[in-house]
Order: sequence, then structure tokens, then C-alpha cells
Amino acid sequence: MRNFFKLLAAATLLGLATPSLADDSSFTIAAIPDTQNYTDYTHQSEAGFGLDADEMFLAQMRYIAENLESNGGDIAFVTSLGDVWQHQTKDIDPAHAARGFTRMANPFFDDHFGAKDKVTTVEIPTAREGYSMIAGKVPFSVVPGNHDYDSMWLNKVEGPPPSMGGHILPGVLHAGGLDNFRSLFGADTPFFKDKDWYVASHDGGGDSAQIFTGGGYRFLHIGLQFDAPDASLEWAAQVIAEHPGLPTIISTHDFLNNDGERRPNPVIDNAAVDPMDNNPQMVWDKLIAGNDQIFLVLSGHHHGQSRRVDDNQAGHKVWQMLSDYQDRKQTAVDAGIEMGRGGGLGDGWLRLLTFEMGPETPTIRVRTYSTHYEKLSRDTFEYAAWYKEHEKPKLSDELYHDEDDFTVELSDFRERFGEPQSD
Repeated sequence: MRNFFKLLAAATLLGLATPSLADDSSFTIAAIPDTQNYTDYTHQSEAGFGLDADEMFLAQMRYIAENLESNGGDIAFVTSLGDVWQHQTKDIDPAHAARGFTRMANPFFDDHFGAKDKVTTVEIPTAREGYSMIAGKVPFSVVPGNHDYDSMWLNKVEGPPPSMGGHILPGVLHAGGLDNFRSLFGADTPFFKDKDWYVASHDGGGDSAQIFTGGGYRFLHIGLQFDAPDASLEWAAQVIAEHPGLPTIISTHDFLNNDGERRPNPVIDNAAVDPMDNNPQMVWDKLIAGNDQIFLVLSGHHHGQSRRVDDNQAGHKVWQMLSDYQDRKQTAVDAGIEMGRGGGLGDGWLRLLTFEMGPETPTIRVRTYSTHYEKLSRDTFEYAAWYKEHEKPKLSDELYHDEDDFTVELSDFRERFGEPQSD
């Protein structure tokens, strides 16, 4: 009975369906932005940090688990937007080394990337603990962000060098190797093997596809790896063709920047280094614009939030949303921890997208909720004071709130995908 009232209170706060008032026309997708600063081994009390940041990540996963449809809540699907953990285990992965890539030394990044053994003894086990809370209870996806690759090394490129944290870099970072990611989130791991909703994979699970139901529709979700290569985009197009008519959502780590542009971060740009890879605009041009089933794209990677909508080649809308809160560090301030310029934790913020499919024009209500502060962004009095100057300094407080609390009208959804069907 205690759990029932806990779920009831959470559902009332967030406007989710309650155990006794389930609404078949409504469901929620939980989107988990970059969590690497929570799982980072240097952000734990054992390493001398002033708090255990991993507790914020585990609290997020616990909250999601408690509000799944299987537990009487309204969350029908969960998608992680990448950068699950922080560090890498190799200087350069063997596949890229075999293709002639070489690693440039850089004292700033060499120090930053830290002790390689901690990835497998601290960071990946923390991720396993978190995702085990939802495994077997809900369809879910995890895409590899650049930090989740086995290596991230510096390459010499033409043009002016990028800068990061006040440092001028002699080259551009490239990420490669997915052995670490596959060890936890690969297609043949217990999280996904033999799950009927896990319908396809590529590159051992670096790219994956899931089907879930909600609001009278079957949805196809495709998770794409960071700066997805041509082979990944060709695979995704084939999966869409094999599931005709299904409204399709894409999650990938790098797509929109903080200004709502489809531009990569100049510091880490696989496509600038490797002709096999694609930047966000190339992913749009090669895959998304020409596949009319895709109506929504979710991404992280770039610090902050933004959104845009564009017509695809068929003249239909594609809504694109960025959410990444890893720079936020009010929790460190609360604990009296000085993190310095560029440091952050995330403060427990995640995205909840509630689909209302009953109206003639369906909607997505997007809200941002902190499992640490147990508040929606809109209901957090200090929200703009804490974060606006760093993320969107030109906006008024009200418009800044609108960046993390808004409603999207899916104006052509019925035209594209028909009427909802009863179970």
C-alpha cells in the first residue's frame, strides 16, 4: 500500500496516469540525458569528492522504475541519449589503428581521461546497477555517446584549431571502439537478448531498434550511435522499410546544438576526421529527411536545451529536441563543493515526454524533472537563477522556463499514421 501512495503522489505531481486512473490514450517516454558526470569515478566520496554523484543517477533510474506502466505508472518507453559513463579504456581502438589513424598526445586530455581500470570497476558497474532497475519491465534503448566508446583520441585536421575550457587544442577528438558499450548494452546481453520488443540491431548493438505501444499506436524507435556512419544509416533505413507505417522516433547522441542548429561540437567531430562517419546535418540529409515515418528526433551531447521543427521531403513535420544537463552543478554548490569552470554534475534533471493521442491533434507535453530536488523545472523557483546565465542568458526567466516546459502539437500525425487502434 505504501508503494501505491508513493506512485499516486508522483503521478499527481507530474500529471501522469495513476494506478486507478489509467488513460489508454496517454503515455510517457522518459529521456535520460548525459549521465557521465554522475557515474564518473572521480565524483564519488571514495575518490575524495564531497558527495556520491552516482546516487543522483541511481535515483533517476529508481524514479523511472517506480513510474513504469508495469508498476502502475505511465512510462511506456525509456531512451538514454548517450554518454552513460565518462572515461575510456584504450588510447586508440584497434580498428581505427589498422586504418592508419594515430593518436596525438595532449597533456590536457591525457590527464582528463584518467585511470582506465576505473571504467570497468566503477563506471560501467554503476550503469549496470541503474539499468537493471528497469530491465525486463519496459522496452528501452541506450545509444553510445562519444564518452562510451573505448577510446577518444586527438587527430590533426585542417583549419583553425578548436578550443575547450580555455585550452587551444592542436586537433579534433575522434571516438572509436564499442567493446565497452557492447559488454553492457550489446544485442546479446541480458538486457536485450530474446526480448520481443528488441526487433533489430547493427554493429553488435551500437545501433538498435525497438517497438513499443502507446495511445493506440505501435511505435518504432531507432537508436543510432554517435556520428553514425553510412552503414548505420543504411541499416536504419532498411529497418524502417521493414516496419511500414509505424511512427518512428530516432534517438542519437549528437544532433542539435544549444542554438537549435544541426552542427557538431568542433572539439569532438568524427565526421571531420573520418570519411565513414556523418555529422548531424548529414544524418538529416541521408536518413531523416527522406524517411517520412520519422517524426521525432531526441538528442543530448550539447550542454543545454533547444528544439526545432522542419519539413521533411514529403512536406511533413519532424520535431527535434536537445536535452543535456551535465553542466548543472547546484547540487555541488549546495554541498559546498567547488567544481571550477566547466565542471558539472547534472542535478538529477531528466526529460518526460507525455503523449496525448486522444485529441484530433495529438500533443507531446515536455517537462523537465529533477529526481534530486523532486520538482519540475516550472515549479522550481530558483531555476532561472541557477542555470539561465550559463545556458540561455539572453532569454527572460519566463522564456527560459519555456525551454524546458512546453507542448508540441503533432499537427500532421493523423494524416501520416491514421487513427489510433484499440488493443
